[in-house]
Amino acid sequence: MTAKVVVSLVTYDSAPHLDACLRSLESQTLAALDVRLWDNASRDETLKIAGRHGTMLGGIHKSDRNVGFCAAHNRNIASTSSEYVLVMNPDVVLEPDFAETLAGHLDRDPAAGSATGRLYRWSPEPLAGGQWPLRKTLDTTGIYMTRNQRHLDRGSGQRDRGQYERVEYVFGASGAAAFFRRAMLEDAGAGGKVFDETFFAYREDADLAWRAQWLGWRCLYVPSAIGYHVRRVLPERRSSLPADINMHSFKNRFLLRIRNMDAGTYCRLFLPITLRDLAALAYVLVRERSSLRAFPLIIRALPGEWAARRELFRRRRVSAQEIRSWFSDSPRAIPIAPPSA
Repeated sequence: MTAKVVVSLVTYDSAPHLDACLRSLESQTLAALDVRLWDNASRDETLKIAGRHGTMLGGIHKSDRNVGFCAAHNRNIASTSSEYVLVMNPDVVLEPDFAETLAGHLDRDPAAGSATGRLYRWSPEPLAGGQWPLRKTLDTTGIYMTRNQRHLDRGSGQRDRGQYERVEYVFGASGAAAFFRRAMLEDAGAGGKVFDETFFAYREDADLAWRAQWLGWRCLYVPSAIGYHVRRVLPERRSSLPADINMHSFKNRFLLRIRNMDAGTYCRLFLPITLRDLAALAYVLVRERSSLRAFPLIIRALPGEWAARRELFRRRRVSAQEIRSWFSDSPRAIPIAPPSA
């Protein structure tokens, strides 16, 4: 029987948190769950830990090189068939009803192509058997785009005081634990690839969210779907992150815009975007010269990105004004009207 939900996991030296992640998937209340793991040439105990959960895993692929977050997930997704796909990080643990809750909401809302739950911060220490993190500090309740084209997580770092209790539409789902309708992935994908492999990793969730918005798909935020995430990549930690992470993040800021931004929006937001670009460039020139490697990669990617852009804009189903309405310096969401009696 084909699984209702395929879970795609990509690991790379993920041993510290993988056991807790897989145990949380084993505890899911949704029976029709198929978990696929792609390992990007880990050098630690990742594969040994995965092997201990082999009866639960539908497949483990051992890559001899790191092909990147985007390519690995694309291969997992393409090798399976299911109504829904849950893309998640191995440093995430989920409450038992996470997949069942999101699948149920998408079953009832055909306009929604994706869904995101309420994720809390999980401290970097591995969890002891049976222990769950505390529901204190929010990690994400969906992503939003600012006017100067930063993409940020709603609620990131805030204490949960009940400020995100409504089911509502948001711009997109964080790639830490993003729940997708396969029909949307097939619609928004280019050349059979869901994620843009030129990105390699980082900001690929914002790119997919933006493409889905152009094609008229909504993203549903469901607060009752609970998970926990070890958040490593934060703006305030940039100086301590590996050089490759920072370089790809810098590169993808521009690729994201090349592929998705219409000319009218760019003209309207030219000043905040340009000021942010200049600040980012100055930082790279002064403190992070290793990220200058991004520029030849951007130039090399231009023909493919421009072709993908033309195809996306040929097929777009909503107006530039509607897309532009999502860009706000404070998180925007669209309330969902309760069902009529």
